[in-house]
Amino acid sequence: MKHIYTDLAIESKEIYHEETKKEIEGVSVDVLEGKNHTITTVKVLNDRGSSLIGRPQGSFITIEVPNLNKSDEDLKDEISIELSKVLLSLIKDYKRDKVLVIGLGNWNISSDALGPKVIERVLVTRHIFINYDKESDESMVNVAAMSPGVLGITGIETYDIVKGIVDKIKPDLVIAIDALSSRRMDRVSTTIQITDVGITPGSGVGNDRQGLNKESLGVPIISLGIPTVVNAATLVNDTMDLIIGSLKNEADVGKEFYSLLDQLSTEDKYSLIEEVLNPYMANVIVTPKDINVLIDDLSIIVANGINIALHPGIGIRDVNRYIR
Repeated sequence: MKHIYTDLAIESKEIYHEETKKEIEGVSVDVLEGKNHTITTVKVLNDRGSSLIGRPQGSFITIEVPNLNKSDEDLKDEISIELSKVLLSLIKDYKRDKVLVIGLGNWNISSDALGPKVIERVLVTRHIFINYDKESDESMVNVAAMSPGVLGITGIETYDIVKGIVDKIKPDLVIAIDALSSRRMDRVSTTIQITDVGITPGSGVGNDRQGLNKESLGVPIISLGIPTVVNAATLVNDTMDLIIGSLKNEADVGKEFYSLLDQLSTEDKYSLIEEVLNPYMANVIVTPKDINVLIDDLSIIVANGINIALHPGIGIRDVNRYIR
């Protein structure tokens, strides 16, 4: 499992189950089926669960919407509302008079531009609170938002920028948005993950930076992301699994060929794939051809969900009318 690039806890759980055929100690899973979506809550309860699936202790909530990448306006509104409910379920126990929203990613690369695109649509109110010398308001929260860019653009680590802003404006809560990586193409742009454990920018494509979490920033952080890419080796690995499964169905049980296929471990398959691809496709990631349009649509859904969750006086009609 350590080789397979994915930012989704639900996929880490699936990979462990595929490899061991066992339930995961120290991890609870709850599934709620909706008409157009499925919400899966994976909770890593202790160190044992954390070590088995490689995720820190905390909650990972995944909203899977098969038609999200071709949704109409009604579905967009429905998922924005569901997202706002999930966010509220995670932030309800935190003080949130002041919130900082961070859009991680590179605005020059379509598949990595989700965070900056969301920031363009977040309802920012901090300047209003400052100008009117307000501490609180019934209908809105004091919200600041920014996109720190990436090291290759700014020359500054994302963590250093975010930490500097947190120390300066002292928010009660940070919400971070980032593009993620999946192991399966059918989850790309159809899945939203929300978690209370923070985020490590670039982790899904093997480019780990300094993590953004409560320990490093000094304030609680909720991270939210949508997978927009699949690592090429991971995609080939899953394709090979499908091929092997089909061939095993055709082979006679007990025959040499069947035994060879059955004994090929996940580690062996992935190592072989990386070795074959490396001279030609090193560090290649795959993204949908219409990613520009998808990112625009997904950023509206995410921004609307955040705006509704943070501002008590705002509903879906308000964000659709005024925030575009």
